[in-house]
Amino acid sequence: MLFSSLVIGQERSTKTNVLIVDGFSNHDWKQTSYMVKTILENSGFFEVSISTIPLESKTWRPKFKKYDVVIQNSNNIHDKNLRWPTKVEKSLEKYVKSGGGLYILHSANNAFADWPEYNVMIGLGWRTAKEGVALQVEESGEVAQIPIGEGKATYHGPRNDEVINILTDHPINNGFPEAWKTPDMELYKYARGPAQNLIVLSYAKEEKTNINWPVEWVIAYGKGRVYNSSMGHLWKGETYPVSYQCVGFQTTLIRATEWLAKGSVSYQVPDNFPSASEISLIEKK
Repeated sequence: MLFSSLVIGQERSTKTNVLIVDGFSNHDWKQTSYMVKTILENSGFFEVSISTIPLESKTWRPKFKKYDVVIQNSNNIHDKNLRWPTKVEKSLEKYVKSGGGLYILHSANNAFADWPEYNVMIGLGWRTAKEGVALQVEESGEVAQIPIGEGKATYHGPRNDEVINILTDHPINNGFPEAWKTPDMELYKYARGPAQNLIVLSYAKEEKTNINWPVEWVIAYGKGRVYNSSMGHLWKGETYPVSYQCVGFQTTLIRATEWLAKGSVSYQVPDNFPSASEISLIEKK
């Protein structure tokens, strides 16, 4: 399958090494990894490898330290018996604590509720009401905590075109408009977790309740950096959906990955970046 992705004539002489980890999910993890790899490599900034967890995973040992960024694209919410080997879990913890970058891609924040340090690394995820605090953004811009046990478990309604509102100025969103529109997104409500060392970057308003829910957040974990977002949904049977054609999503993917690696961003915001009222898509070939 061929598809167009965002290319605006930028190139780096030294490319950032990225590893995508996949192998199981209730989403289409194969196509998701393929699209993410293609978008990143077409930017000219990255070399991307994929490590797929084998069915017999006891000997699976990805070498995280060889990479600047790890993109987590596996999800065991449909089968709690699917786990990484303990040695691999400890290896990822050490990698991020030592300064590595970790991108939690869409449903990867549904995964591994029984892995305590994973919950700390991702900050918030798809969890029950008893498994952590939730956050919402007040109209004043303050971030309020919903205590453990209050409110609901994490859920989302139908996918919608959502307006992403910038809450915190950050290298990832530097140069973005204050609000921009992305298509067919799942807005997570009551994402829950420890929410330690966490900064909310953006939010979207749920029309029914007028509650502002976080969309993107970053976490400091030891010396490392983590980026987490519900953007990037790709369901079974979909082929390059509009959520991936979105110029805003592709730009955010590239810039978040660069920030995870370097702590700064040089990838430029394209002229056709979406506005608060207009979606901008890269059409299929």
